[in-house]
Amino acid sequence: ANPSILEPVMNVEIEAPSEFQGSVVAAVNRRMGLIQSSDMNDDGSGIKIVAEVPLANMFGYSTELRSLTQGKGEFSMEYLKHIQVPKNAQ
Repeated sequence: ANPSILEPVMNVEIEAPSEFQGSVVAAVNRRMGLIQSSDMNDDGSGIKIVAEVPLANMFGYSTELRSLTQGKGEFSMEYLKHIQVPKNAQ
């Protein structure tokens, strides 16, 4: 047998004003998130980012997002799948 450790991955949807796009994307990348899409509103005032992020890396994200967006950013997440934990993290 070749056992491996699995971790839950969440589908995360983030909405924020477009002026904060760079810092929001950087924060998702720091949390080992894989950005699936990034769309701008019709009027260009806001962005919607969809990403896959491991659940363990999402703790404390609410506070970080509020800090980065001056309280204007929101996010929601739901379970997506389980993936194998990288060997260097086991």
